[in-house]
Amino acid sequence: MGHDLGHTPFGHAGEAVLRDIHPGGFDHHKQSLRVVDFLENNGRGLNLTHEVRNGIVTHSKGKGRIMPEDGTGLAETLEGQVVRVSDIIAYLNHDLDDAIRAGVIKRTDIPAEVIKTIGNKYSKRIDTMVKDVIYSTIATEYDHIYMGEEVSAAIYILRDFLFDSVYESDQIKMEFKKARKILRDLYEYFLDHIEEIEEGFRNIRTEKKMDRHRMVCDFIAGMTDRFALMTYERLFLPQEWQPRYT
Repeated sequence: MGHDLGHTPFGHAGEAVLRDIHPGGFDHHKQSLRVVDFLENNGRGLNLTHEVRNGIVTHSKGKGRIMPEDGTGLAETLEGQVVRVSDIIAYLNHDLDDAIRAGVIKRTDIPAEVIKTIGNKYSKRIDTMVKDVIYSTIATEYDHIYMGEEVSAAIYILRDFLFDSVYESDQIKMEFKKARKILRDLYEYFLDHIEEIEEGFRNIRTEKKMDRHRMVCDFIAGMTDRFALMTYERLFLPQEWQPRYT
């Protein structure tokens, strides 16, 4: 989906590194728009409508209101607003189950208010959230995408719980620390070895007159976790070899 195109390797850890090290800062939702406007199609961008572009750049919520009552920060279209609310429904439920499977939290740690309101199982939570959005939106006569107060309150509790117990836990912070080192080292390496960046990015840089920092930022932001790890291993870790003598 368009709103995810600007996500860096290693998620928020990667975004924090690029925001810190790139002179122009970094925001993944703005990078998503940059990808479709500027980088795709060999630097010519895609011919997307204003409504699609608006939906891409307004999906991000952070710790803010999911669907602000005054409409601040919401997409101009109902379709764009659906993307925003669908995004939080998806990532909260996926992250909760992933954290349980990884042993970061236990199912019994889930706040009682969350279980009572939206359920204790993945399918039940999704069902409750989606139906609430549908019925609450119908009640507004489609003025905007809406979520009921009770379910919204439970979602905020769940989000705060995930931030405290998962995203900002000591275990995850240690992984983020590793990710930050990898991306910082890659950034500094490619800044000094610009010729090793893929040819497609170098061609776009020449045509668009991008500076070195901008091209390196775009290149790293477009990596997957696996590609970043493989590149780091190739550049910074010794390779296995067999001596010729016995």
